[in-house]
Amino acid sequence: MNLVDSSAWLAYFADESTADFFAPAIEDAELLLVPTVCLYEVFKVVLRERGEDDAFHAVAAMQQGTVVDLTAELALEAAAVGHEEKLAFADSIIFTVAKKWEATIWTQDEHFDGKRNVEYRPKAKSP
Repeated sequence: MNLVDSSAWLAYFADESTADFFAPAIEDAELLLVPTVCLYEVFKVVLRERGEDDAFHAVAAMQQGTVVDLTAELALEAAAVGHEEKLAFADSIIFTVAKKWEATIWTQDEHFDGKRNVEYRPKAKSP
């Protein structure tokens, strides 16, 4: 299973230099987990930067994978994991979902670098 975090989705949709690295995980919908927090984060950024139509197209593509809802049980487990791993809210949920489903996290977020089952590529440098 694969879990692509919001930063990687945004790089993919923007066709940044790291997009090809994330493409295999994103394009294999059968093995793709999508936490609802990623839908929220990607929709918010794309809405701000490119408008409502593009935002809805982005989340429609994301929903080709298996969407993982934030339940009360998952929220409490993520809070404990976040405390232990020193992760913020969204990252706690992402990390917990990946752990629970034994998925690999695909990310550009530095704080995941070096953690177990993480495929990390740093963000492209701005010119």
